[in-house]
Amino acid sequence: MTETLSDVSVEEVVEDSLEEPKLYKVLLHNDDYTTMDFVVEVLERVFHKTREQAYAIMLKVHHEGLGVCGVYPKQIAETKVILVRQMARSRGFPLKCTMEEV
Repeated sequence: MTETLSDVSVEEVVEDSLEEPKLYKVLLHNDDYTTMDFVVEVLERVFHKTREQAYAIMLKVHHEGLGVCGVYPKQIAETKVILVRQMARSRGFPLKCTMEEV
């Protein structure tokens, strides 16, 4: 027997057609030139971290070479990467910010 649209509830049709957006981690990379204070400022301004959260992420970047700033849908992650790069370049820092799929 073939199932028709009238045999399926609207909720089932909607649930089947919705997919969760792919998520991306935004990452900061350590370098020998960008100051710790600037990294904390970026984390507070771009990623809306508290001072304590920003400091903890900055230390992770400093000691481990890489730190996760947050996890976002693709367009938001791309925007944050661009903002960090623009902010860093405007202040003369080579801070590297990337994103990767979760």
